[in-house]
Amino acid sequence: MTLDTVVVAVGDDDDARTASVARTAIDVAGPAGATVRLVHVFSEDRYESVKRQLEFGPDDEVTPDAVAKRHATIREVGSLLAEAGVDYAWHGAVGETSEQVLAFAEEFDADMLIVGGRGRSAAGKAVFGSTAQKILSNAPCPVTYVRQP
Repeated sequence: MTLDTVVVAVGDDDDARTASVARTAIDVAGPAGATVRLVHVFSEDRYESVKRQLEFGPDDEVTPDAVAKRHATIREVGSLLAEAGVDYAWHGAVGETSEQVLAFAEEFDADMLIVGGRGRSAAGKAVFGSTAQKILSNAPCPVTYVRQP
């Protein structure tokens, strides 16, 4: 299987998984010379909150991509990818996480999707739902799931 594009979903809760997610992306994309597309999906409230925290200047273009680029988790994963010599770009969106991640995978014609998640019981998933489960079930490409260490 040839890998050209790997989409990596990076969420607000991925702080504890940053190194694991980055290492997985490096292991998968690096040898193949694939481009990694780091994607971060914000809820509407979280997007507005992060925009205020980042203190954009009056002349700055404020878009979901710009906010994602300056988000700490994306920057950390991006730094690790850059150190390993892996080509990457960042992208942001506002909306429902699983829908937006799947849309990015389609848009970029992803060869693989990497997502992180907490190890939750089947009952926990049934009660609370699981973004990762929705992505795993509906992805247009193979998915690698990185569990919280």
